[in-house]
Amino acid sequence: MDTAPSTTTALKRIQDLEAQYLFSTYTRVPLLLERGKGVFVYDSTGKKYLDFITGIGVNALGYAHPRLLAVIKEQSKLLIHSSNMYYNAYQGPLAEKLTKASRMERAFFTVSGAEAAECALKVARAVAQKISPDKYELVAVDHSFHGRTMGALSVTGQTEYRTPFGPLLPKVHFVPANDVAALTAAVNANTCAIILEPVQGEGGIHVLETSFLRAAADLARQHQASLIFDEIQCGMGRTGKLFAHQWTDLVPDILITAKPIASGYPLGACMARGAAATALTSHSHGTTFGGGPLACRLGIEVLDILDREEMYAHIRAMGERLKQGLEVLAKKHKFVKEVRGKGLMLGMEFDRPAKPVFDSMVEQGLLANVTHTYTIRMLPPYILEEQHVDKALRIVGKALRAAKKA
Repeated sequence: MDTAPSTTTALKRIQDLEAQYLFSTYTRVPLLLERGKGVFVYDSTGKKYLDFITGIGVNALGYAHPRLLAVIKEQSKLLIHSSNMYYNAYQGPLAEKLTKASRMERAFFTVSGAEAAECALKVARAVAQKISPDKYELVAVDHSFHGRTMGALSVTGQTEYRTPFGPLLPKVHFVPANDVAALTAAVNANTCAIILEPVQGEGGIHVLETSFLRAAADLARQHQASLIFDEIQCGMGRTGKLFAHQWTDLVPDILITAKPIASGYPLGACMARGAAATALTSHSHGTTFGGGPLACRLGIEVLDILDREEMYAHIRAMGERLKQGLEVLAKKHKFVKEVRGKGLMLGMEFDRPAKPVFDSMVEQGLLANVTHTYTIRMLPPYILEEQHVDKALRIVGKALRAAKKA
């Protein structure tokens, strides 16, 4: 029996099913997406949308990329999953590529960013416990986001996410972004790790200053704490370099990434160097699905596609074109407080809730999302061209004019 709903009633039927059978954890945009091609997605009515959120930064190479489709077709006929009881042909090669590109030494593969964050916290604890049993305090940043599992949630600097699930990990201290004095005061001999995103995503697109990152590195070294850079969203080319921290000369002890690493297939990674690289021993950690042959083969293909300076130059150029265009629009509309971000990770903040602007954008065929209530977040695909940027700017401009009149 064909269980696919007809086009005319598709969205309503799916909404009714989800309302009855799913946990009510999502406030969805009322669109039923069915397919994607290049920089566009199509809903159940056939309407086309320019996608500037890419599954929250996951589909960085757009949709139906021919090289990725070829890998999926070939590898899915051979072996999709085998568990970590056995070797597969792609986990080691992907680990080599990632660690060499990031100046790390070893990697552990996961299926999500949250799982990578949990791994990072365990690694940091393992290192710290060899120094002192009292060394378990954590320092994180206000408005940060590291995931929704218990450890990752504990270091997420957004009270509304943490409060319903307490008590969480003890002795977690939050400091304002770019406040070196507050950071210095929070770190002590019992600090296990400092965890931060070089560019905050869920918190509203905030770029951490190099001086703040450097202070974190210095304090971590001074107090024998692990420095964790969370590049789940800002890594894998998003800012115009493979990793956002590579705009500096700093190297963390632990680096986590996920989202676009396999461009749509679930995969994440926790990488480490020095003492952190050997902190986990046999049976001290594990995962059922992480590092499977299909996921890792896709990760290798994504890295091969990204591994060209012209790709990063393109990301930087398109990001600058988009940012400059948004800044021009901001000057025309006083309720726009700021445009910020780096590369193709941009946010436009308003002095009022952003939803009316967002709704207008969707109606006109442009997908982004609202984060932190007041900010429109844009994470476009790396393969976009000038005409796509210009089309998005026209739509945003129209949405701003409509919001101004409302």
